[in-house]
Amino acid sequence: MNYNLSEGNYLTNLGILWLGNALQRSRIAYPITVQYIVYDDYENKIRKESWHDNALNPKALLFDIEQEAKELKYFHEFPDGLFRKRIHHYDPRVIRELLINAIAHKTYTVSGDIFIEVYPDRLEIKNPGKLPLGITKDNILHQQHRRNPHLIRILHDLKLMEGEGSGYDLIYEIDSRDSKAFPEIIVDFDSTKVIQSSKIMDEEAVYLLDYISQHFQLTQREFIALGVIARHKKILSTQLAIELQLAEEERMRSFTGRLLELNIIISQGVKKGTAYLINPKLIASSKLDIKPTLKTIEPHRLKALVEEDLRNYPGSKVADIQKRIAELPVDEIRKAVYQLVEEGTLYTEGAKKDRIYFLAKKK
Repeated sequence: MNYNLSEGNYLTNLGILWLGNALQRSRIAYPITVQYIVYDDYENKIRKESWHDNALNPKALLFDIEQEAKELKYFHEFPDGLFRKRIHHYDPRVIRELLINAIAHKTYTVSGDIFIEVYPDRLEIKNPGKLPLGITKDNILHQQHRRNPHLIRILHDLKLMEGEGSGYDLIYEIDSRDSKAFPEIIVDFDSTKVIQSSKIMDEEAVYLLDYISQHFQLTQREFIALGVIARHKKILSTQLAIELQLAEEERMRSFTGRLLELNIIISQGVKKGTAYLINPKLIASSKLDIKPTLKTIEPHRLKALVEEDLRNYPGSKVADIQKRIAELPVDEIRKAVYQLVEEGTLYTEGAKKDRIYFLAKKK
């Protein structure tokens, strides 16, 4: 296969990058240079490594960075029956994909180092150049564009990257399984920064997803959606579509359709008010010690809870009720209040922002 490493009897810039020596690489206008910086809790630099000598080709450079970046090998540890479960702050596959992306999508006509900055709670990787044409932070999960196609083909054929796309589908799947936030992407006029949090957002979700993976064969898309639903406990379809970067409801079915058919998740509400949550029966059958949450409360039970709250605190605003039922978002409580007013269970005094609610007297 032609990797565009040579032209006639001479190496191309790409050929020099892979096959040349340090002196030859240094003559490329903007070769790959990397800075690795570690910060403490006060964001003071405590360690720095750099690769500016052009001694290594991209593969060797990648392996050397992974070897030297010991701070990226830390892990969380928590009980798992008689054993201890370990989840890396940053899964090695996530690190590999993010580093490969920085190398593969670097703009080689722009001067600048690739920066790998490690903070106690996050990893930031910044490379010169914007995202490839047509790719944005809001469609990176689904769109593919190869800025340096010959370089990407080599990385792919060396099995250094997940595929010839962006690799973000793998990153999203791993983050979902580990109950972590998806990467945040910040695009400046001459650089792109990716921020990956190390925090596990919900340990119970990790156990639950592990249980589901042992009992069901799910696709990558299904696991991505399931991870979002599990860590949110309950999520509106509109919000889930945003997290999954979906513009069309039809495409949502490829993420959630079979999860509903298998009764792994259930839905509540209709149309834009549809919400998804993990099936309570599945949680019960898992025999995991998962604490109950108000986030998954059924609509009729929420209305009963609002009634009980107003019985104790008559003349409350919606915001007041939400402060006492703090686990639920204000929009959900407002919806329940409005329904109770329509049903005649509540009556109001005041207008708009000053409106307060009371239980109606039973006839």
